[in-house]
Amino acid sequence: MQPISVRALLVRGMIAGLAAGALALVMAYLLGEPEIDAAIAYEEAHSHEHGVELVSRTMQATSGLATGVLVYGVALGGIAALAFCVAWGRIGRFGPRATAALLSLGAFLAVYLIPFLKYPANPPAASDPDTLGRRTALYFLMIALSVLLAVGAVILGRRLAPRLGNWYATVAASAAFAFVVGLAYAFLPAVNEVPADFSATLMWKFRLAALAIQLTLWTTFGLLFGHLAERALMPDTAPNRRADAGSAQRSVVPAP
Repeated sequence: MQPISVRALLVRGMIAGLAAGALALVMAYLLGEPEIDAAIAYEEAHSHEHGVELVSRTMQATSGLATGVLVYGVALGGIAALAFCVAWGRIGRFGPRATAALLSLGAFLAVYLIPFLKYPANPPAASDPDTLGRRTALYFLMIALSVLLAVGAVILGRRLAPRLGNWYATVAASAAFAFVVGLAYAFLPAVNEVPADFSATLMWKFRLAALAIQLTLWTTFGLLFGHLAERALMPDTAPNRRADAGSAQRSVVPAP
C-alpha cells in the first residue's frame, strides 16, 4: 500500500459525493417531485390561508433542488472520506473497496434508515408546522443515538472477537445494537400528525421515494469512492492484474 494524505482521500470523497448527489438528484426529480406536487395540491385544497410565495415552485423543483442535493452529496462525501481514513485498516483485513462498501452501508443504516424507521419523512401538509422545531430535534437526536450506538457496536465487536471469534462477535454486537435501538424506539416520543383524510398511497410513495434517493446516494458513493480509494492507495494493483491475466493467457496458448 502506498502512503497517501488525508487530503487526497478527502478530495476523492467529495468527488464521489458529487457524482452520487447527481444520481440522487435525478431520482429526487423523477420520484420525489411528483409526490410533493400532489401534497401541495392537497394543502392548497384544505387550507384557507394563502401566504406570499417567496420562492416559486419551479425554482424549488429545479435549481433549488439541485443546489441542495449536490451540496448535501459533497458534504456527506467529505465526511465519509474522513471516516474512511479512520476505519481503514482498523475494522478488519478489508481492501479499500470493501472498506468503502461497509462504511457506506453502515452510514446508510445509522444515519438514515434507523432514524427514518422511527421518524419517517413526511410530504408537505402531512405535519403541523408549529411542531417543526420539536420534530427536527427528535430526528437529529435519533441520528446522534444511532451513530453513537453503531460506533459502540463496532468497538464491542472488536473487544469480543479475541474470545468469541469474528462471526460470533459480530452477531453479539449486532444483537446488542438492535436491542438498544429498540429501547430508543420505545422510549422516544412518537410523532403522528398526519390528517385523517390524507392519502395513504401518496404518503407511501413519498416515503419510498425518500428511501430510494438515499439508497442511490450511498450505494453510488460506496462503489465510486471504493474505486477511487483503491487507485490511490494501491496504484499497482490494476497493472499487476493485467500482467497476471496476460501471463495466464500466454500460458494456455499452444506452441506452433
